[in-house]
Amino acid sequence: MSDAGGSIPGPDGLLRCPWGASPPEYIGYHDDEWGRPVHDDNALFEKLCLEAFQSGLSWLTILRKRENFRAAFRGFDIEKVAAFGPDDVSRLLADAGIVRNRAKIDAAIGNARAALELPASLDDIVWRFAPEEERAPASVSEIPSWTPASKALSKELRRNGFSFTGPVTAYATMQSCGLVNDHLADCYFRRFGRPPA
Repeated sequence: MSDAGGSIPGPDGLLRCPWGASPPEYIGYHDDEWGRPVHDDNALFEKLCLEAFQSGLSWLTILRKRENFRAAFRGFDIEKVAAFGPDDVSRLLADAGIVRNRAKIDAAIGNARAALELPASLDDIVWRFAPEEERAPASVSEIPSWTPASKALSKELRRNGFSFTGPVTAYATMQSCGLVNDHLADCYFRRFGRPPA
């Protein structure tokens, strides 16, 4: 997602953010998910985990392994992941279908446990940091890697026992869960949301 330009036509001719015009995995994610509001705690937990696993890797790698992640992490059900023990960690470290990084695996399990201890729902915590003003970036170069709001969200998550949730990961989660809409100003999906029937 590093192209500095404006929207470009995808294979169907619709203008998309440049990173979302190809390959098919990016097109589907861009068109159907990215920037759409997510309020379910397990879905928010999945996004937070996948953004943490992506750190240092291509998002395309994560998208291509996503179904494997979902199977390995029991659908990112917070209660199930919180109950993972040493055998589950060994299972995950042996699973070539996911990113086998011990620190990130431990963080996902620890974050599930932290989520269960939150004084409110994960949705309540995360959405508290949605910015009041919406902006419409003209090019990818106008999209920050973090914001004061993502820094504050990161701080709040860490205060509640989460890890691998720095300001950049927090901002990527905010983008993917629709707290911010970083579709470019001329991107079809910013204006209309879905492809024409």
